[in-house]
This record gives sequence, structure tokens and C-alpha cells, in this order.
Amino acid sequence: MNDSPHLSDCRTIAALQADHGVYLVQHSVSGKIYVRKTLSVYNLAVYQCLAQNPCPGIPRIHDLREENGQLTVLESYISGRPLSELTVSCDLNPESVYHYMKDLCAILDRLHSLWPPVIHRDIKPSNIIITEYGHAVLLDFNAARFYTEGESDTVLLGTRGYAAPEQYGFGVSSPRTDIYALGILLKEMAAALPVPTGLFDPIIEKCIRMDPQDRYDSAAGLSRALDAVFSAKNSRVSETTGPSEKPFRSDSFRQPGSSRQPINSPAPSGLRRFLPPGFRSLTPWKMILSSSLYLFIFWLCFSLEVQNAAGPVLWLNRIFCLFVMLSIIFGCFNYLNVQKYFPLCRHRNRLLHYLGILLLNLTLT
Repeated sequence: MNDSPHLSDCRTIAALQADHGVYLVQHSVSGKIYVRKTLSVYNLAVYQCLAQNPCPGIPRIHDLREENGQLTVLESYISGRPLSELTVSCDLNPESVYHYMKDLCAILDRLHSLWPPVIHRDIKPSNIIITEYGHAVLLDFNAARFYTEGESDTVLLGTRGYAAPEQYGFGVSSPRTDIYALGILLKEMAAALPVPTGLFDPIIEKCIRMDPQDRYDSAAGLSRALDAVFSAKNSRVSETTGPSEKPFRSDSFRQPGSSRQPINSPAPSGLRRFLPPGFRSLTPWKMILSSSLYLFIFWLCFSLEVQNAAGPVLWLNRIFCLFVMLSIIFGCFNYLNVQKYFPLCRHRNRLLHYLGILLLNLTLT
């Protein structure tokens, strides 16, 4: 880290997540942008290991400072969109899911190959950034630890729903713990595909088995399983496509210079992407809640009374009111990826992000 920027040489320019102590900073000499995090839950040895052994696919750690029971970290700024946004907007297709999973497998393979192996333990969509060239980057190592055989977890560090059973004190966190989280992640991405597919179901089922020994034994093993799924898919496509049609290949998602297709490409086709917010994931409780909300909005608008208005004029007012309210909902929940036309909506700064959504709603209405 001798040639890296230092915390003392950077000034704060914006808050990314002020409530979590995450700020955007600028180096006073080079002018480059970095991220400064202040952590109260951390493993110092893990961060020191990552600083000394930079891994492609995770932000590079440039400087560390521990004082008063807190760790301040200076790391590279990664520009892009959280994977959580893509799952909410259904802006995914099987090929992009395959590539993101392959990236994450490669990252974990490197981390698990360190000695001792580093286990992330908090893999989830909000901790993954998709760069503008379609590469997945893994963030936030607050819950990470070294793999120590025979040492059970005593405190849950991670996110419920993504944490493996052994993280609740029923076993030892190991590389297979991260495999479990990747399975949950893959399940969530598959559910967000505009057109449902069972392509990834066998892989998901093996990843999230309760007994770690029944899961894939490594990230490399999971990566090979993903390749096998797409090889089989290509074989089926080759048998059914005409001469002018080409099946998907693992390198067909790349542009010249080995850079993948930007994530701003058109959303995948399919009827599911046209469903209103609340119905795109086909999750029952979301559809029930959304139906109640839409019924209430329709009732509210069509029972609206306007002073000195009757007949067609009254109904025009009611329809306009309905249009305004639906536009607000569609704008807030990024219907048909409309937020991509407003750069502020995609900003990692929460204040600017919400300001962008507000301006979008004003434009739509």
C-alpha cells in the first residue's frame, strides 16, 4: 500500500450512506475519487489480508486506520448499478445472469484460494455492483472471516435469507457457506427474469442444501456447473434454430476489447416485463398487496368529486388523477426501466437518487 493514497490525503465530497458511515472522498493531489467507510463490525486481519492481496472483482483497499474500536477503510470507487436494482426492474436475461454468476464464482475462487481462505458471508444483491460494461463486483467485507476448521459461528453476521444454516451457530462457515448465498442469489435473479425459466433450478437446488457437504465443493465447481447448463442449452437451441440463428456462446455477450455489453442495453423481451409493479416477480404476497393498492387508487380516483364539474368534464378530471397516481408508482418502481433516462435516479448517493425519482415523477405528471 506504499504507493496508494492515504486517508489523511482525502477530503469528503459527498455522503453515499451517511447512516452507515460511507462517504465519497477525493484525493487532494491526484483528484481521484475513492470511498471511505467507517466500520464498527469488522475483522481487521481480513481487511489487512485483502489490502496486501488485491483481488480482481473487489474494490482495492488503499489504506486502513483502526482507532477507538472502529476501522476506517479507503477503497476504490466502483461506478455502476447495484444488482438489487436490476432484480427489482427485471432488467435481466439468462445470459446476463450466467455472466454475473461466472464473475462471482471467479471472485470467490480467488478469495477461497487465499491462506487462510477468506469467507465473505454476506453475499446479496445490494452488495454487488454491475459496472457499465456488465461485470459483477463484490462489495462489503464487514462480515467476512477466515475459514478455521472446527470453529463454529457464534454470532450471525450476514443477512437473514441469504445466510447459510451454519451461520446461525449450527456449524462452521466455510467456502460452501458462500456457495449457499450464491444459490439464494441465483434463485432471486431467476425469479426476476421477464420470462420464467427452470434453467438454473438444478444448480439452485444443489447450492442451497442444508448440509454443506451436499453443496458444490467450490466456486470453481459451481462455475463448471453453470457452463454445463449453458452448453446443454446451446445444444438444444442448435437443434431447433435455423441457419441464420446462432445459439448463445459464453463469449457472445462481449464487445471488441473483451468488454461485455453495457447494462444500459434494452431490457429483455417478454410479456412479464410489461406487468405493473408488484406483479413482475410473480410473488404471491406482493401481488396481493399491489392489487389492494391499485383497487384503492381506482376507487379513490373514480369517486373523486370536483367542484363545478359534471359529466364528461368530471370524468376527465378523474382519469387525469388516475394517470398522475399511476405515473408516480411507475416512476418510483422503475417500470420498463424508465429511470435509466434520468442519470440522477441511478446515482449511488441516496439524496441524489431520490431527487432524480422526484424529478422523473414531475416529468411524467
